[in-house]
Amino acid sequence: MSHTDRSLDPRLTSTAIRAVPVLLAVAVVALQIVYPLVAQGPARNRLTVLIVVCFAAASLAHALVWRGATFTLALFATTALGGLAIEAIGVSTGVPFGQYRYLDSLGAQLFGVPVVVALAWTMMAYPAYVVSEVIGGGTGRATLVGGWALASWDLFLDPQMVQAGHWEWNTTGPALAGIPVTNYVAWFVVASIMMLILRTLAPSEASVADDRLPLALYCWTYASSVMAHALFFDLRASAVAGGIGMGVVVLALVRGLR
Repeated sequence: MSHTDRSLDPRLTSTAIRAVPVLLAVAVVALQIVYPLVAQGPARNRLTVLIVVCFAAASLAHALVWRGATFTLALFATTALGGLAIEAIGVSTGVPFGQYRYLDSLGAQLFGVPVVVALAWTMMAYPAYVVSEVIGGGTGRATLVGGWALASWDLFLDPQMVQAGHWEWNTTGPALAGIPVTNYVAWFVVASIMMLILRTLAPSEASVADDRLPLALYCWTYASSVMAHALFFDLRASAVAGGIGMGVVVLALVRGLR
C-alpha cells in the first residue's frame, strides 16, 4: 500500500480515534502502578477487574483502528468467547488445564467462569499476536511464537491470582511456581491455536499499522510483573520463571525492533 493509499484509509485519518487506545493504555499503566499499594480485599478485587477491562478495551480499540472491524470481531470471538468456552470446559472437566475452580471474588460468572477472565484472554492475546508479527516469520513459526508470547504470561498470572484468592488448584503432580505444569502446557496449545486463527483472518494491509502501543504494553506487562512479583507479592519463584519465560520473547522483540 502506497503512502497515498494509507492517507485515504479511514482507519488512519482521525487523530481523535487513534487517541482512544492510547488513553486506555495510559489508564492501564496508572491502575497497575496503584495495584500493589491497595490492600488485598474487595477494593483490590474491583481494581483487578477494572485493569482487565481497560486493558482488553485498549487491545480491541487498537485492533479496530489499525486492523479493522472484521479482524476485531474475530479477535473478540477467538479470544474472549473462545477463552470463555475453554475455561468453562476446564472448570467442569479438568481438561485441558487440570483440576481448578474459580472463587467468587472477580464478579459475575458464566458457566463457573468469571466474565472478566474471558476478557483477560483478549487483553494479552492481542499484544502477543502483534509481537509474533514482528519476530515470528512465517505462519508456522509466528503461530508458535505468538502462542509462547501469550502462554509465558501465565507464568506470572496464575501464581499471582492464586495468591490473591481468585482461583485454586486441586491438581497434583509436577508444578512450576506452584502451578501444575499441565496448565502451562495447555496454555501454550490453546494460545497457539488462537494465534493460528488470528493469522488466518488478519488483513493484508495490517503491515501499515502503528503497533508501538501493543508492543509497549507487552513489554510493560513483563517488566512490571517481574518487579511486582519480586518486590511486592513475595512470589520469587514466578518472578524467576516468568522473567525467563516471557523474557526470551521480550529479548527477541527488542532485537527484532533494532
